[in-house]
Amino acid sequence: MVEIGDDRLYGAFLKGDNSAYDKLMIKYGDALTSYLKGFLYSWEDAEDLMIEAFARIMVKKPKIEEGNFKAYLYRTAHNLVVHFYKRNKRKKTFSLEDLSNIAADTENEAGEPSYDAGLYEKVFNDERKHIIKKCLERIGEEMREALWLYYFDELSYKETASVMNVSNKKIDNLLTRGRKCLKEELEKEGITDAFG
Repeated sequence: MVEIGDDRLYGAFLKGDNSAYDKLMIKYGDALTSYLKGFLYSWEDAEDLMIEAFARIMVKKPKIEEGNFKAYLYRTAHNLVVHFYKRNKRKKTFSLEDLSNIAADTENEAGEPSYDAGLYEKVFNDERKHIIKKCLERIGEEMREALWLYYFDELSYKETASVMNVSNKKIDNLLTRGRKCLKEELEKEGITDAFG
């Protein structure tokens, strides 16, 4: 099955095809919610802001440059977080407590190791996830966010810069420093093959 691109889906929505917009929500909804959860304290708030980000685009129907739907969506969500904290006067933090939900899961629905993942691999993977999460939380907030967007959400440098409202050069700097800091933190935990 050939995947229809974001530009074609958004274009179809602008011409009145609401099912095209539903496809965009299905494509990006979970990842955007996970990204937002990094800033917020509850899944409910993250889900609410994810829906609001999509709703704003749906209502305003902005002209989005070709190839930039995902970046525009994330930038909209990022702005909603800023407004959320201004409204609630709570400190903005970027937490990666839900990293395990992003990484490939080796459990079945009952929470038991799946048939193709042995108990040793499950314990080993869970421990590595825990260590990576702990190490990511020790580095600066901007570096964490840049690493998250670029590596977990697979945004380009340009898209990551747009979401964070900084230059491409700053993203390059944040990713370079972030990888270096993360590597140092991982080495403190005994993981020396992370950037082999």
